[in-house]
Amino acid sequence: MKLTRGRAVALIGSAIVLPHCASGNANAIRVGSKNFSENITVAEIYAGALERAGLSVERHMNLGSTQIATAAMQRGDIQLYPEYTGTALIDVLHLPPRQEATTIFATIKQAYEQRFGLTWLKPAPANDSQGLAVTQAVAKKYGVRTLSQCARAAPQLRLAAVPEFVVRADALPGLQKYYGGFKFKSVRTFDIGLQYEALQRGDADAATVFTTDALIAANNLVVLQDDRHFWPPYNIAPVVRLDTLRAHPQIAATLNRIAPLLTDSALRGFNVEVDLRKREPAEVAAQFLKAHGS
Repeated sequence: MKLTRGRAVALIGSAIVLPHCASGNANAIRVGSKNFSENITVAEIYAGALERAGLSVERHMNLGSTQIATAAMQRGDIQLYPEYTGTALIDVLHLPPRQEATTIFATIKQAYEQRFGLTWLKPAPANDSQGLAVTQAVAKKYGVRTLSQCARAAPQLRLAAVPEFVVRADALPGLQKYYGGFKFKSVRTFDIGLQYEALQRGDADAATVFTTDALIAANNLVVLQDDRHFWPPYNIAPVVRLDTLRAHPQIAATLNRIAPLLTDSALRGFNVEVDLRKREPAEVAAQFLKAHGS
């Protein structure tokens, strides 16, 4: 089953069983992914690029949450997978949110190497961040295009949020502390994805999103600009076991060449193809690699 990123985040903490990934080929690079479409597609791109570079690859996709993937990496069940810098900073290392991409990357790279025996390769420009979105009509009616404007207009607005957004330090409580305001007229929680339906039905005026969600463009929504830079960057990058990288140093050169190609637009395109047009991530990944001559 393929999931959106948000659905996967909702499952964090509920998964208690780590899947064991038995390898049939001791020389193969075991590439894994978390359990949502974007992550699976990028992992397929990594896997395909490594195969084109002459390496043998085993795929272990759709493993589960961040915690499951990280534990699988530490055990050696998988040897690389795509992760997001902001997720590593907050959800894995439990460090306070920061805004400087280069500082965040240096921090998590050093911590992963020292604590886990894992390292990070070159991050992509794609930034799949948290966000708030409104319809075009709401943006015009209340004059909201930025989070600062939304903070002031909040007493007139009804928020549709995923449950964790109302409690996490890097979500609504953090917005209220960092921006001030954000005292919404009402806050209703929804299962992931249903907040989009609430917006379109007129049951809510603003909703929580992830910025590369396919449904943003499909519903012609306005993602409010984080004009004071509250949220950290969530750039996607390969996390690799250090012992694997020492044994196969060509992994770094191969995946670092892919990184600049993974833009916000590219990830939104992947999510449209997989989530809305119901194509397989492997097919989308192969098409992407072919288009870029990789």
